Parts: sequence; structure tokens; C-alpha cells
Amino acid sequence: MKKIYIAIASALLIANTTVAQTEVTVGVMHGKDYGVTYMLPQTELEIVINATRHTYTPGEFCRYADRYLRLSDVSGEAGEYWTLDNVQLRPVGVPDKSKTYFVKLKDKTTAPLMELTEDGIVRSINLPFSGDRPRKNTPVPTDDNSERTIDPRRFLTEEILMAGSSAKMAELVAKEIYSIRESKNDLLRGEADNTPQDGEQLKLMLDNLNLQERAMVEMFSGKVTDTPQTITIQITPKEMKDEVAFRFSRKLGVVDKEDLAGEPFYLSITDLGTVPQASVEEGKKKELEGVAYNVPGRARVTLNKGNETLFDEELPITQFGSIEYLAPVLFNKNTVTKVQFDTTTGGLLKIERGEKE
Repeated sequence: MKKIYIAIASALLIANTTVAQTEVTVGVMHGKDYGVTYMLPQTELEIVINATRHTYTPGEFCRYADRYLRLSDVSGEAGEYWTLDNVQLRPVGVPDKSKTYFVKLKDKTTAPLMELTEDGIVRSINLPFSGDRPRKNTPVPTDDNSERTIDPRRFLTEEILMAGSSAKMAELVAKEIYSIRESKNDLLRGEADNTPQDGEQLKLMLDNLNLQERAMVEMFSGKVTDTPQTITIQITPKEMKDEVAFRFSRKLGVVDKEDLAGEPFYLSITDLGTVPQASVEEGKKKELEGVAYNVPGRARVTLNKGNETLFDEELPITQFGSIEYLAPVLFNKNTVTKVQFDTTTGGLLKIERGEKE
């Protein structure tokens, strides 16, 4: 992740002032004031849904599946259906434009290093640059259908390919399948004329026979191609009770929460009241010219599917908390205060104060 790296610029110090003043190369200038503009995050809830689309393609000899291989209930029509693999819920931080702050760098203060995320959320003050951090994206499973996409005709003999009808062809393919199964049994029992003594060679031969058998059986049973998909839904938290977050349909997959074709998944959020809400007057009294940060509240978040609970945890929610300020005295010219913020909640993770060398 790219970072905005903000450092002291001694070249911009005003030469004719008698008191040391810190100025910053990157930031926003208000009139003649130099400083840094940053934002605090607000909480969003991400629901990450991992689902798989299964696409069924009938086999060439599907109507002969029961006659020759005793495979019942084999459909001759193509179809598609979805399965829900798992659902995850997590809080994420996004920039809150209503909480944009300008840090004015005054006389007798020092702020030699600030680090912001690429979205402008404050990450740290006076800590070494953390470098690029990878994004926490949900890995998307890869669809490996290499075994399912092999053309079975490559394994067919000349006699099979020259058969005069589909029925005769299906009969010969079925015989070939049974012959392959007999060969596998002979190899496993050590009764085959060419049974290898080497274990790796035996495994290679069995794998090849299994591949041939699977490809030919699919000419009767058909094949199913699996396509995993990851869908992410983002919700701005507020107090709610059993509100529909999304719906899932076995036929259509994830559908909109208003689409009655899908089964509903219900979301509930309860503010636990861990952070007292100050009045507007109290907020104005305690507001300082220091660095603002969030004190996130906590909420109980549950996600249900019918009577089944998929998620039930307490999570930090910025909107249920309050804003506090780090006093300017922490950043005077005689001290170096190191601060680390949680970029998901905007809360304090660590603060250390030491004397300037």
C-alpha cells in the first residue's frame, strides 16, 4: 500500500525568526500557515461471501448411463446451481470526510514525521516509516478443472470411433471402462503381467488409468464445472434489528436484499454503550488544537440465516464512540512523542513520550 510520507523540511524554515518552527513539505496551507491535513476513519462492515457456481453439462451418452453403467438419475439437460461455502464478517476503516483535520505546525512545536495511508488516514507520528504493507484482500480460490476438461475422445480406440451408431459406441466405451477397472485391480493385487516394482511408476500408471476412466465415465454421467466466486457487501453500521443484509438463491447465487427469489440473511447491530456520548457544549469545551483521534465504541453484531447463527461477536464501531485530542504539549520542541493509530478505527494503539536528544 502506498503511503504519504510527510517529513520535516528544514529548507523551509524561516531564517529571520528567533524561535524554531517546524514546517512540512506535504500538506495544506491555510493562508500563511503550514500544516498537515488528515482524516479519521469510520467503520464499515464487510460481509465476504464465498460461493461456488456449479455448471452441469450432460454427457454424450447420458441416455445409456443406466443401461451400461447402472448410473441412475442422470439428466440429459444442462443446468446450473449455486452452493454457499462460507460467510465472513469483519470491520474495515474507510476515510470519513466529515472528520478532516488540519494540524497547524506552530512555534515551539515539533512534528518531524507523520505517516498517512494512501486514503489520507493518519497511521503514526514520529515512528519510522513502516514501508509498503500488502492489502488485506480476501484470496479468491482458483478454479482448477484441468482434470475435468480433458477430451475423452483421445482415449477412444479405433473400433469405438468407427462404430456406426451412438448406442454401439456407448456399449464399446462402457466395455473399455470395465477393462480399465480390471487393469487397476490387477495392478493393485500385483497380478498384472507388467506390474512395476517401483512405487512411483505404479502410482503413475494408476493415475493415468484413473484419468482415462473418469473421462470416459463423464461421457455417460456428464460433468460439473465448479467456478468459485467471492462477493463483498459493505454496510455502514447503525443500530438495527434483523435487517436483511443479502439473499442467497440456489439457482441464482447472491441476489439483492429486495429480491424475494433468495433466502434472507439477517443482520443485527446493538450499541453496547461503552463510550459515553458528550454533549455539543462539552465537545466544544474539550476541543483542543492537538491531534484528533477516535475512541471507538463497541457493538454486538450478529448475522443469522433462519435459526442458524453465522456470526456473533463484539466489534469496535467508530460511529458509536467519540473523538479525543492529543494535547499540543506532547509535541513541544523538548519532547519526541511517538504515536501509532489503528487505521481501521482511528483509535490509539501506542503512545510513547521521550526527551528530545
